[in-house]
Amino acid sequence: MTAVAMTVNGKPVAADVEPRTLLVQFLRENLRLTGTHVGCDTSQCGACVVHLNGRAIKSCTMLAVSCEGAKVTTIEGLASDNQLHPMQEAFRENHALQCGFCTPGMILAAVDIVYRKGAELDETTIREELEGNLCRCSTGYHNIVKAVAAGARAMAARQTGRAA
Repeated sequence: MTAVAMTVNGKPVAADVEPRTLLVQFLRENLRLTGTHVGCDTSQCGACVVHLNGRAIKSCTMLAVSCEGAKVTTIEGLASDNQLHPMQEAFRENHALQCGFCTPGMILAAVDIVYRKGAELDETTIREELEGNLCRCSTGYHNIVKAVAAGARAMAARQTGRAA
């Protein structure tokens, strides 16, 4: 067993894990943060996306021990003060979820897109940036794209202190 310590959703956590434990397993099994999903075991679907030190990563390809001292944010840690994050709210308002399995990974990937690309996102950019996130419901991604664009605008508005 190997000791690992990190900050998850703003709280310090530590555990003894097997060296081969994936971050997604650590989050789900050790910390019971089940919003991070395992969808494919091959890092193709994006259901396992979390933020590691502020960047979106697929937690099914990352060993927990390699995250020693890191800051991890899961879907459970995105909201604050009992208020949904603007991207979460945008997904809800734009009906960008059906079964919800891909939603946590999509939302965390979308937040990362805004951090990297800014709030002025066109449909092509959103679709290209979400290529690593698959929706099992075959939604056509229309409402997901709308939600990401709306969430980006809302994130920008929140940052400047004005309404979206």
